[in-house]
Amino acid sequence: MFALVEIFDLDSGQAQVVLDTDWHVEAPNWTRDGAALIVNAKGRLYRLPLDAPGLIPIETGFDQLNNDHGISPDGLTLAISDKTETGKSCIYTVQGGVPTRVTDKVPSWWHGWSPDGQRHTYTCVRNGDFGIATCALDGSDERLLITSAHHYDGPDYSPDGEWIWFNSDRGGDMALWRMRSDGSDVQQMTHGDSVDWFPHPSPDGQNVLYLAYPPGTEGHPFGRDVELRLMPAAGGPPQTLTHLFGGQGTLNVPCWAPDSRRFAYVRYHQTT
Repeated sequence: MFALVEIFDLDSGQAQVVLDTDWHVEAPNWTRDGAALIVNAKGRLYRLPLDAPGLIPIETGFDQLNNDHGISPDGLTLAISDKTETGKSCIYTVQGGVPTRVTDKVPSWWHGWSPDGQRHTYTCVRNGDFGIATCALDGSDERLLITSAHHYDGPDYSPDGEWIWFNSDRGGDMALWRMRSDGSDVQQMTHGDSVDWFPHPSPDGQNVLYLAYPPGTEGHPFGRDVELRLMPAAGGPPQTLTHLFGGQGTLNVPCWAPDSRRFAYVRYHQTT
């Protein structure tokens, strides 16, 4: 087997294997009713019911999806990123298997819904530079909140909608940052020597989960010894929850259970 989809329980400090598969599965979301996960594999999305684990295809209209996807706060709409029509990653929403294009400009990689369900936040490249933007549900009113010659990735809203967390190397090494949802008050939130990616605030607003690579790692590669860490949303020292073989695909998108006590991720088998 190649990939393990696991659920980590904060109260017990233990992980449960949900699925052991020879597919390259990535980036689990948790459905709003808490009954299933949504994962990416082979360019498509799959529903993974927790009461009867198995990969059930979700029709999206495309088969070149990357692992940037997520579920709207009301649980009725999927946001996806696909390059079939545009050649570069473009954001779409899907209801009833029918995709509707959102972003006019590409590349755009989806990462988060605003808590009120009215805006998307995403990583983009505009005028040759990486940045983080938001837009209305139909793609109008794009607001480029932060951009420069540095790398920006992984934006995710805090549950009160006040902050957008992200990772960037704007301060030197890749670290976690946050800014107000209008792009103001930019703050660096991690300061260690690890290479930190993909911050995900918990639904109750108390914690932020993220992926930590060893010092000196370039980008967010697959197939590395990494850690999943938890830090207070207000800032402070993180704790390491688990060590695993993973990286790209482990924790790219919002992955918390609605109860804020569990989260889903992917661990990979190391082959020689």
